[in-house]
Amino acid sequence: MPYISLSAPAKVNLFLEVTGKLPNGYHELATLFAKISLADKLEIEALPAEKEDLQLTLTGPLAAGLETGKDNLALRAVRAFEEEFGLTLQAHIHLEKNIPFGAGLGGGSSDAGTVLRGLCRLFGKDPLTLLPRAARLGADVPLFLYPDTFLKGEGIGEKLTPITAKPPFPWAVLVYPDTAVPTKGVFARLQRPCHADVLTNLSNLDRLIYSIREGQPLPQWQHLLFNRLEEAVLPYECSVRNVKEDFSAAGASPLMSGSGSTVFALTPDRNQADNLAGRMKQKGRKVFTVRFGGNKDENN
Repeated sequence: MPYISLSAPAKVNLFLEVTGKLPNGYHELATLFAKISLADKLEIEALPAEKEDLQLTLTGPLAAGLETGKDNLALRAVRAFEEEFGLTLQAHIHLEKNIPFGAGLGGGSSDAGTVLRGLCRLFGKDPLTLLPRAARLGADVPLFLYPDTFLKGEGIGEKLTPITAKPPFPWAVLVYPDTAVPTKGVFARLQRPCHADVLTNLSNLDRLIYSIREGQPLPQWQHLLFNRLEEAVLPYECSVRNVKEDFSAAGASPLMSGSGSTVFALTPDRNQADNLAGRMKQKGRKVFTVRFGGNKDENN
């Protein structure tokens, strides 16, 4: 059976502003995604068949509690691929789960997007033709159809513009407090920002993107990092708030990723990242030292 192995990278949001709300209740965003080296691993075997037969197996340190049934996002991605191209597949997916669930790191979305990319590789299809179906699977799923590390997101996050960035890139220390934060509740608590604040922040986003494009050193743009959703999470989730306070006490400039619960801080190099990670380790936390970049280690 044709086979492919791929890395399904996590993401962080270096910037996230809420710019509006649609009639269907979804919020419009302006965000800057960055893929990182923390990743799930996917092995995909698939071939056309007369009768559909889809199987998912799970391993990895964070696989406990995840379902392997038909509602798993990875299997829903296979069915979306079948529908797009009029195929019936026999497919087996093995997922090594390393990205925490409900952490603001896009783990489930990355798995789904990576399944779509893998199937496209196996069947000679263009992943970007799947963007509309990917968006229906989840707002972050289209992000993982692109090979780029940095992408600007608009709309509900599905309108994406790749950002060509110059290295060297900083390192990041991620702390997951072993607390899942449901995205729906975060947006329900969020107070709509005033128009003037949104305009100021959109200008800051443009400056941040320019700095990354030009390869400017971290101290020149770190102050531009921003996440509007922090104000709807930190007052209500003490474990997330404690992580941010501990980062600050260690001299870092922390930011929550997405709707939480992971908090991260950037450092100029690996040595500083390792030192910071050591200071953040406590019982009940998962700490990751990561670099930017995500899709470079695929192999057939």
